Amino acid sequence: MGGVLVDLDLERCKKTFVEEVGYEGIDDILDACHQKGFYSELEEGLISEDDFRNRILSKARSGATAHDVDRAMWSLLTGIEGYKADLLKRLSFGYDLYLLSNNNGISMVRCREIFRESGIPMDLIFRRQFLSYQMKMLKPSERIYKAVISSVGIPAEEMLFIDDSQANIDAAAAEGMKSVLYTPGTDLKTLVSDALEVAL
Repeated sequence: MGGVLVDLDLERCKKTFVEEVGYEGIDDILDACHQKGFYSELEEGLISEDDFRNRILSKARSGATAHDVDRAMWSLLTGIEGYKADLLKRLSFGYDLYLLSNNNGISMVRCREIFRESGIPMDLIFRRQFLSYQMKMLKPSERIYKAVISSVGIPAEEMLFIDDSQANIDAAAAEGMKSVLYTPGTDLKTLVSDALEVAL
């Protein structure tokens, strides 16, 4: 989801953590593709949202609140380009769409708002959402791809997987999925059209 459908602003997020929360250690846990440390633990479902907030606040400026932490998390997410929302709508008429995302409960609040604001509520556009913090496993672990393939119930070679991380692409391909790397900022419509060999 992040980096492919929802655009990310890593530097804005880091700046918000430093300037509005007073947390100086954000570079140690926030990464463009795979989070680190206790941020990764949050996305793997190993710690709770409150545990995460409290770890941030324990090293934040006096007076910072849990809501400040949430808003800093949400500042990573900038929105969905209009053509991507239209693309998902068109694809949903001919294909079953599934979401597989390394994510967490704090960010998902804003993600759901972004999809709703874009006219494509997540519960309507995706047949199912596979979220790392609920599954308690992360991409690029082979376990998460095996779980998705088993749950969806169709052969892996009939699935098209799109991600902005080469490690995630390689892991999905190793499980038999047709896998395509998306570079943020490029034309997702053309990439999908070429991968499916259909005009969109």
